[in-house]
Amino acid sequence: MKDTEIKRLLSANVVSVLSIILTTTVPPLFLENFSVLGTHLIWLCICSICVTTVNIILYIILKPNPSSKRISFAHKVTRFLKCCVFFFISCILFHGIIVLYGAPLIESVLETFLFAVLLSTFTTLHCLCMLGPNIQAWIRVFSKNGAMSIWDNSLQITTMCSIVGAWFGAFPIPLDWDRPWQIWPISCSLGATFGYVAGLIIAPLWIYWNRKQLTYKSR
Repeated sequence: MKDTEIKRLLSANVVSVLSIILTTTVPPLFLENFSVLGTHLIWLCICSICVTTVNIILYIILKPNPSSKRISFAHKVTRFLKCCVFFFISCILFHGIIVLYGAPLIESVLETFLFAVLLSTFTTLHCLCMLGPNIQAWIRVFSKNGAMSIWDNSLQITTMCSIVGAWFGAFPIPLDWDRPWQIWPISCSLGATFGYVAGLIIAPLWIYWNRKQLTYKSR
C-alpha cells in the first residue's frame, strides 16, 4: 500500500474536520447571538451545508475512485439526480428510524428532520460521493472484507462512528439534569458530530497502523 494514498486520505479528513470547526467559529462573526446550543437548528443547517460542500469539493479534486470509462454529460446529470433522490430517501428513512427509537412523532418534527439530514450528511452523502447511487457497491463496502481501497475502509469507519455517536448522544436526554444541551436533538446531533470527527481521525491512523495486513481484491 502506498503511503501517498494514505496521506491523501489524511489531508482530506483533516479538511473535513476543519470544516466542522468552522461551522462553530465563523457563524458568530455574521449572526448575532449565534451558538451551537442557543440556535441549534441554525447550526444544524449550517453544518449540513458546509459538510456537503466540502465533501463534494474533495471528491471532485481527489477523485478517490476514478473510473476508466468515459462518462457523458447526460450520464453525469442522471447520476447527480439519482444522488439527490437517494439523499432525500435517506433523510426520510433516518427520520422514521429516529422516531421508532423514541423521538417525538408529532412534536419537534422540524428538529427531528434536521437531525436526520445531519446524520444523512455524515453517512449517506459520504457514500454517494465515494460510491455513487449504486446499492450493490454499498452492500459490498459494508459487508465483511468488502473494502477495495483505503477509501472504502475510511467510509466504513466514519459511517459507523457517526451512527454510534448519535446513539450514545441519546443517553443523557431522559436524565433529570435539566441541562440546556439535553433538549432534543442537541445531544444526539453533537454525539453524531463528535462520532463523525472521531471517525475522520481514527480512519487514516487505523489504516496506517494496519497497512501491512490490508489487502484489497481487484475491481
